[in-house]
Amino acid sequence: MRELAFQMFRFGLVGLANAGVDAAVFFTMVAILGAFAPHLSPDWLLIASNTTSFAVAVTCSYVMNSLFTFKRHHTELSFRAYLLFAASQVAGFVAHTATLVIAAKYLPLPLAKLLGIGVGFVVNFTLARTIVFRSA
Repeated sequence: MRELAFQMFRFGLVGLANAGVDAAVFFTMVAILGAFAPHLSPDWLLIASNTTSFAVAVTCSYVMNSLFTFKRHHTELSFRAYLLFAASQVAGFVAHTATLVIAAKYLPLPLAKLLGIGVGFVVNFTLARTIVFRSA
């Protein structure tokens, strides 16, 4: 139980760093698409921006979680493990994006993004621990 708590803590630290990466890419894409693709609906602008930030963030997350969170049980990076990790994170991405799009209708965008990250965190940790790093 103690190891699980430490893994959740480390996953959370990685998540905080990764949330910064995610947010930086997301808000950059919102600005770029808002300027160069003004015909996009607000929902599609959020979905496209979040998809781009997910692609960057999932790569950073795989590396950081492999080398820090689950390092005792998973010591080397591999393309196969990366693909499994990315696939396992799709459910978190869907939960994150759905929460973001719905919450953005009622909350300021930064709060909607933060809420989406929180929902995605719960889904992502559960799937990472039970599917990708199951020996951890």
